[in-house]
Amino acid sequence: MALKLSYTGQTSIPVEIEGLTPDKVRGQSLAEIERFEIFHGNRKAALADFFDVSGEPGDGCFQLEGDLAGVHWIGAGMVEGQIRIEGHAGRHLGSEMRGGTIHCHGDAGGWAGAEMRGGLIHIHGSAGHLVGAAYRGSARGMTAGVILVDGDVGNELGHTMRRGLIAVGGACGDMVGFNMIAGNLYVLGSAGIRPGAGMRRGTIGLFGDEPPLLLTFRRGTTYQPLYLRLALLQLRQHGFAVDDQLLDASYVNYHGDFLEGGRGEIVVRA
Repeated sequence: MALKLSYTGQTSIPVEIEGLTPDKVRGQSLAEIERFEIFHGNRKAALADFFDVSGEPGDGCFQLEGDLAGVHWIGAGMVEGQIRIEGHAGRHLGSEMRGGTIHCHGDAGGWAGAEMRGGLIHIHGSAGHLVGAAYRGSARGMTAGVILVDGDVGNELGHTMRRGLIAVGGACGDMVGFNMIAGNLYVLGSAGIRPGAGMRRGTIGLFGDEPPLLLTFRRGTTYQPLYLRLALLQLRQHGFAVDDQLLDASYVNYHGDFLEGGRGEIVVRA
């Protein structure tokens, strides 16, 4: 039986539960978990002030319920275990997590999976800006793990990502893969302006309407890459929807950004 956290808060002020992860509370009693220190705005509070707590903490599994759009840092820094969210989630979902899985059956705010180090996040709705990105001033963003978003995302998806895999089933905003160091990033819907700006290595797959690419990218060849087919099949294994047409389609690759050496690639449908 999972540890069940039912949100009871009635506030427009952000609630932050950073550090509350399955690996941190394993072995604690329900009373100890109810006293876990969180923040309501800039004031400290107990978890029980905003959540009804029940279930079994030793199972390594959280189930969160309620309108959690104003609850931030869910699963941040988690090392192992499972978190299941029945509803929306706030900002910084799974930020800096190193292992485990998070399934959000709703939308998530910005910075989901920011500077992620491992594990899997599957958002079954849409997400905000800067998914899998580096925090301002950091040298790198996501360095390992998998982020899946079934719906749309905002701007700067995968900003400065170093390794890992991000896939988006819907559309994304501007500057996808901005300053990307390496890794794999796939968008099945349309993309905004300046994709891949400043990218050094890695692969960006844009499978919707082809966006206008920067002049610092050069067209390569038309082909049917085996690695891409295998990557899309891997996404299916994670429960991510991939159209059969993408598996057998032809693609055109573009090399760039030549302002940064030209070792990255953007792949679009031919």
